[in-house]
Amino acid sequence: MKGRDLVLIKDLSQEEILRVLSRASEMKKQSPGPILKGHILASCFFEPSTRTRLSFESAMKRLGGDVIGFADSMTTSGQKGESLEDAMKIIGYYSDLIVIRHPQEGSAQIAADAADPPVINGGDGANEHPTQTLLDLFTIQECQGKLNGLKIGFVGDLLNGRTVHSLAPTLGMFGNRFYFVAPPSLEMPASICQSLKQAGVPFSLHPTIEEVIGKVDILFMTRVQAERFKNKEEYHTLKDHFQLTPQMLQRAQSHLKILHPLPRLNEIDRKIDTTPYAHYFQQAQNGLWVRQALLTLLLGY
Repeated sequence: MKGRDLVLIKDLSQEEILRVLSRASEMKKQSPGPILKGHILASCFFEPSTRTRLSFESAMKRLGGDVIGFADSMTTSGQKGESLEDAMKIIGYYSDLIVIRHPQEGSAQIAADAADPPVINGGDGANEHPTQTLLDLFTIQECQGKLNGLKIGFVGDLLNGRTVHSLAPTLGMFGNRFYFVAPPSLEMPASICQSLKQAGVPFSLHPTIEEVIGKVDILFMTRVQAERFKNKEEYHTLKDHFQLTPQMLQRAQSHLKILHPLPRLNEIDRKIDTTPYAHYFQQAQNGLWVRQALLTLLLGY
């Protein structure tokens, strides 16, 4: 995997995905020490981020490497009209690996084409978020003991949620059954549903959480994404459409785990945080080890 870009989750084979997860498991058990000393990560975030940016930077520093970059596009020469292509080409001269988040779909591919070092997509608009998929897979494998034969519910903004756009097709590779819970205007994109059909992955559409809560092993909650709405009135109508409450969990299987890519708004009642079903904070923590694993593999360690 040395020198590879990670723009789309399909850039990795199933074997390579499992290799990343295995490396992450090793790193969670024992830190390898400063094996990336002398390497520089360029952290280029043109869009707000907490977990992705800080976990990448923490991962690099815990492995002995250094970090350069920015968390506010207003501080870059993009404000002077510089193209993304030119910016990434130059940043590639200063670093050994680049992670980019950008609101424009396809921006990560532009960066990968322009820069010489490996480029990791930290989220490009509503398109994909492949490293979130890897940490989600790691978390599911860890809490359920397997990646196959599971029933998984996806809830919320499935139209704009780049996390589910990467995760659902990938989980489909491992032989799982999906329940998509969303209002009609926020359903999973037709292109993804069609690809799942062609791959023989079973799924169904549902209007309420109650319909699926007793069936699933994993309930993957998502927020309605205000930043993707042009019509703010529509956003306010939909933002609290799905709210998971402790009462709903009375019908859940004992081994159910609730995941969420975070940040959350009102879609998960805070009282659920102290129940054995809540696993979203452990999920976020796992991002550190998964991103450590990815950094080492792409840099040839």
